[in-house]
Amino acid sequence: MVFEVRVTGSAAAGHEHGEGGGAGHGQGAAEEESAPAVLDPAAEPGEGFVPHDALLPPAAGGPGPRLHRHTLTVTETEREVAPGIRQTRWTFGGTAPGPALRGRVGDTFEITLVNDGSIGHSVDFHAGALAPEEPMRTIQPGESLTYRFTATRSGVWMYHCSTMPMSVHIANGMYGAVVIDPPGLPGADREYLLVQSDLYLGPQGGTADADKLAARRHDGVVFNGYAGQYAHAPLAARAGERVRIWVLAAGPDRPGSFHVVGGQFDTVFQEGAYRLRPDDPEQGGAQVLGLHPAAGGFVELTFPEPGTYPFVSHIMTDAERGALGAFEVGEAR
Repeated sequence: MVFEVRVTGSAAAGHEHGEGGGAGHGQGAAEEESAPAVLDPAAEPGEGFVPHDALLPPAAGGPGPRLHRHTLTVTETEREVAPGIRQTRWTFGGTAPGPALRGRVGDTFEITLVNDGSIGHSVDFHAGALAPEEPMRTIQPGESLTYRFTATRSGVWMYHCSTMPMSVHIANGMYGAVVIDPPGLPGADREYLLVQSDLYLGPQGGTADADKLAARRHDGVVFNGYAGQYAHAPLAARAGERVRIWVLAAGPDRPGSFHVVGGQFDTVFQEGAYRLRPDDPEQGGAQVLGLHPAAGGFVELTFPEPGTYPFVSHIMTDAERGALGAFEVGEAR
């Protein structure tokens, strides 16, 4: 299933202002091969396209606090971020977003950050509360540090590089999610994680354009690092199943308004609290999960019948720039 999206208008403005104004490219960058002036999420992905796995595994282990040990290695990796558009991403573990981490309230996370990049980097975990000077310090290429925190509150929390200019490091791909389950979280038939982020395209194969970023002139908005990828590779579900969708708006600047076309949410958990549950006396429903940058939560719904159910950011210009996908819903079992 492919969305027929054709973008016109302001997206082309990046070409008028030059595609090479990004960090590290200088005045000669305009002569480099430019990324396409108009991002087209409906175009066919390049050869070898593999969608980012949006399935979220359950928290490991039984009751009682657990220790989670992970290594995040900073690498610089050229990747396709939209059909025909390749960018050099600064990543945690080779992907943008970085690996999803999951646990429960009371769990401790011990993270080893290894900098295999060419410049200084760092990491800030919103899921932990601690003085930032040491664990969030910038480390140089070849260095490593250990960051330890205990998750004391539930939610879907952002982590990101906090080295200045922070906006550029996040825009280049240095972000991810830590999911901390609320106590007593009910089971779901399927759980997905969608991390929304902004694209500020530099030259083809280059890094994010710092001038566009400073001007808040984004080229695209994507879920899990690639424009419209779940329109080309829809997420699976079945009629009658309970589907939970965790969403994080990683930014660095754009908010989100997550919506499933043809669906209604009977559960909304936003920034650490339930806003809606199926047994609420109002018998209410929700149409969007609205998120400021760095905010997160989850929604739940049951698809009433088989079919294709698109999902978007209902900031519609962002949907037209890549913040879209679909659920492919099969017959009930």
